[in-house]
Amino acid sequence: MKAELFSQLDHRLLGEKLKDARKARALTQEAVATELGILRTTLVAIEKGERRVTPGELIALAKIFGRPVGEFVAQRSHQEPFVPQFRLPPGQENLTETELLAAAGELESLARDYRELEEINGAVLSLTFPPQYALEVPGATPEQRGEEVAAAERIRFGLGDGPIADLRDLLEEAAGLRVFYLKLPAKVGGLFACNDELGACIAVNRDHPPTRGNWSLAHEYGHFLTTRYVADVSFTHDHWGKLAAERFADAFAKNLLMPRTGVSRRLSEAIQSSGKSRPTLGAVMSLAHLYQVSAQAMFLRLEELKRIPAGTWDTLREKRGFKPDQARAVLGLAGGPRPPALPLRYRQLALSAYEVREKLTEGQLARKLRTDRVSARLELESLRLLTDDAGSGPEETFSPVEMDVAEMVPE
Repeated sequence: MKAELFSQLDHRLLGEKLKDARKARALTQEAVATELGILRTTLVAIEKGERRVTPGELIALAKIFGRPVGEFVAQRSHQEPFVPQFRLPPGQENLTETELLAAAGELESLARDYRELEEINGAVLSLTFPPQYALEVPGATPEQRGEEVAAAERIRFGLGDGPIADLRDLLEEAAGLRVFYLKLPAKVGGLFACNDELGACIAVNRDHPPTRGNWSLAHEYGHFLTTRYVADVSFTHDHWGKLAAERFADAFAKNLLMPRTGVSRRLSEAIQSSGKSRPTLGAVMSLAHLYQVSAQAMFLRLEELKRIPAGTWDTLREKRGFKPDQARAVLGLAGGPRPPALPLRYRQLALSAYEVREKLTEGQLARKLRTDRVSARLELESLRLLTDDAGSGPEETFSPVEMDVAEMVPE
């Protein structure tokens, strides 16, 4: 590190950055001080800006926090905070603040790596986000507002009432979002954060089934469209699900993924083609597969639209022992592969930075790809062989199981 640059640092601001990075990694001052070989009181003084950090200490701290040194020495003008918003189910008091902050820290670290890769390649994109929508409109419930905004977005995307073939690709290409599939606490479906430097980033829990991940992604996008710069992290959940923002986001996700006209029309087509007078289990499962949502989401949607009897889903699960995975296997509705953790553009920028620009070492490339060196080499080979043929989306077919949905519900 150049001595001139280091001498010009605002060490109070540097201390704040180091403290934020430590908290994002869920590390205590004692643990970091021990790793660094200094007293905890010395680290406290560094974080307060009362004691200047040495170049060697800064390099070591950056390594401990998994951040590039340049992130700490960059002299940025006023910067909006990269505030996280989490999707949490009600009653999850066991989920700790440390877990949430660690997840948010990893998302911010990836966002900064993405920006660094863009700068290395001279490919920084201008932010062209869709306009924000008002969350509350006089005379409309959050559910009605969610349906209105979903319809407006479908028109803007030119989707009609059909299924969305690849929601991640759509949001990255048409809305300018950066979507990552990360290791998140089991009870967190997704989170997003946004500022004008790092852009808008959504993290989806990579361990959840793809259909649930699709819902989480749509849900987070709904929040982004209305409250993108507002922090919304709560560790008490007494009213979660009753809040207008959550009711809106769930209604938005439902209508974005399963528009009422398209779902209803395709169900009618399935009934007609099966020669039945009522929907079959197979028709509903195939419809869920087509729209890339869970069986539960599709059954509840059809109940809401009054196309199947109310209580069908509960009866199937609780009284009939219905198992969606078994039904998919019988119907041949195999699920697709899990989405890659990192966006394709991110990985392509990393490849270019390593091979074309020669700005990354193999070790740095592996860190950017969040993997080891051997796996990084395999990833490079896959990227080299990548073609533009993305394949076709799910076929619009139905394979009915010879049982009426209505027969599963008592009179």
